Amino acid sequence: MSTVKKFEELEVWQKARVLENKIFPLTQGGKLSKDFKLREQLNGATGSAMDNIAEGFGRGSRLEFVQFLTVARGSASEVQSQLYRCLDREYFSAALFQELYILADEICKMTTGFIEYLNKSDYKGQKFKDRKK
Repeated sequence: MSTVKKFEELEVWQKARVLENKIFPLTQGGKLSKDFKLREQLNGATGSAMDNIAEGFGRGSRLEFVQFLTVARGSASEVQSQLYRCLDREYFSAALFQELYILADEICKMTTGFIEYLNKSDYKGQKFKDRKK
């Protein structure tokens, strides 16, 4: 983590952005665009995954970053559940569902791996760099 200077460099954030960029256009047309609550929940959850990775990174604390990564992972899981709703309501083809579900699953796995890495790290974060014990 110490070599990463900006959240945009994080592969997990980049993948979350890809998911958001695939989901958003799907909510702008067709039957899903008229299912206002599901549309907004889906947009919100994809944005939350991306945004929480960025916010956690920006906090400058390893423990806070872990907390925000946990929220991001939960949001990616929420997207997976919402994708099932879209599939069941026939807003998506099975192939599109599978593509998006796999992408969300990759984000879940990446955040889990990142959390495990950070939990084993002695790095406390930029926030605590110059503090005395």
